[in-house]
Amino acid sequence: MDPVEEVRSSKGWIAVYGVGYVGLSLVAVYLRKGYRVIGVDIDEAKLEAIRSGRLWYGEEAIREAVRKGLEEDRLLLTTDSVGASRKSVIKVVTVPVYVDWLRKDYSFHAIRDVSEKIGRGLKKHDLVIIESSVPPGTTINIVKPILEETSGLRVEEDFYLAYSPERVYIGRAVKDIEENYPKVIGGIGPRSLDVASRFYEDIAMKGVLRMSSTTAAEFEKLAEGVYRDVNIALANELAQAAMRLGIDYYEARMAANSQPYCHLHLPGPGVGGYCIPIYPYFLMNELLKKGYVMELTRLARRINESMPSIVVGLVDEALRRRGVRPRMVKAAVLGLAFRGDIDDTRLSPSHDVVALLKARGFKEIIVHDPYVRRDPVIEELGIRITSDLGEALRGAGLVVVLTRHTIYRGLKTSMIKELSGGEPVIVDAINYVENDTGYEKLVVLGRG
Repeated sequence: MDPVEEVRSSKGWIAVYGVGYVGLSLVAVYLRKGYRVIGVDIDEAKLEAIRSGRLWYGEEAIREAVRKGLEEDRLLLTTDSVGASRKSVIKVVTVPVYVDWLRKDYSFHAIRDVSEKIGRGLKKHDLVIIESSVPPGTTINIVKPILEETSGLRVEEDFYLAYSPERVYIGRAVKDIEENYPKVIGGIGPRSLDVASRFYEDIAMKGVLRMSSTTAAEFEKLAEGVYRDVNIALANELAQAAMRLGIDYYEARMAANSQPYCHLHLPGPGVGGYCIPIYPYFLMNELLKKGYVMELTRLARRINESMPSIVVGLVDEALRRRGVRPRMVKAAVLGLAFRGDIDDTRLSPSHDVVALLKARGFKEIIVHDPYVRRDPVIEELGIRITSDLGEALRGAGLVVVLTRHTIYRGLKTSMIKELSGGEPVIVDAINYVENDTGYEKLVVLGRG
């Protein structure tokens, strides 16, 4: 039977491999459609947290869909990857390609492992969709051979295989999948492309964009990330240029963006998350194997990875001008998540800023974030995280603002002075602090 028809008729199950930020979003979307779903993950503690309602994920639509799915027995959670493959007719893979950030290298271990386990339970007419962000050629060169060898079946003849990149913004993932964007799909062959397209045509209101191959679809996803990385690097470079010229980048940006062919981005302390910083390396490393160097992409990465040092350089200069030594003051770092109003700290530039401040000799550092309760990187540095803004600012001689959380947008220099009980140096890397007192100890990235 056709796997799409089986799912539509509530006879077939969809298995989602990896229930992190992206995987759980997909689980919720399928449940909202009325489908039966199996969430598969190697982390039993994570599955138990989902079962018990202790979701770490902040999106209400996801929590509600999961709660309802569990109550109606339309959601199963398991660590049995092979069993989930046997039970399901559609398998969706969201496990990551793990990256060694220091070496800028990556491992396909998780993708290979999941592919082998899916293959052991793969049946005729099943559909496998890879949604993980991967280097170009992963689906056809790594996943396809493993599935065929393990199952004894042949793609296009016996089962279907497609690549469809996730295109979600953490915090509004359900709406992105269901309403905001078309679903990009590449199939190993025409039959796979047709089956995968019919599946997602039921889910994505904007329809599907059919690509010529899985590799083209993989490339498309990475190109989206590289585009943003390069443009953020441009914003960061222009912001530093504006400071040296004694002008306001944000004023210039507003004027420039009034022209429809210009879309200058916002500068900041760097680029975080497990997407934009990673995708350039997926492309650069694969292209190096073919003798091609992506010069612009490499330069953009260098600029964005240098931004934590640039921010700490602003701290150094501001303190030096006032004759203040790091060991003499408490440093309050506002914002640990890599983006505003989420709890995701993966590859956050705040990690680097905090580590550099500690290396500068600051004896007392405290990190404030309204969403993050624990973080292994910060804990390893021996630094405390608090959700109490007053506690973070109390007695601070340095305040560094790093994340665009809504809570920080209303900060005024008068408020910071009052809460700190003094006159701290303020380094604002995101242009959120309002200078309502003509305060001379405020330094804003991009403002000369």
